[in-house]
Amino acid sequence: MSVAMKLTSVRVSSKEQNEARQVETMKDKGIGERDIFIDKASGKDFVRPKYLLLKQMVREGDTVVFDSISRMGRNMNETLIEYDWFVKNGVKLCFIKEPMINTSN
Repeated sequence: MSVAMKLTSVRVSSKEQNEARQVETMKDKGIGERDIFIDKASGKDFVRPKYLLLKQMVREGDTVVFDSISRMGRNMNETLIEYDWFVKNGVKLCFIKEPMINTSN
């Protein structure tokens, strides 16, 4: 039986934006450097290389942490589809700025 992991998807919208604040927040939450997946891309869709890699690596029982639902995605319909994908695969979701939508609640 594998140990549950805590991973994070960090996203900033452009190459000029700095992801350091989100990364520090995740480290403060106990997430290790190798479990932080960073994309510098728009949130308009989910075709983001590191996010897709996180989805390949995450397993049932793991937790994926996002700073905010807006860091997951910008399109609400697609974001709901992604949210449901994690739930159906037994992955917990944690949103630091919107704890009321965490899957453990």
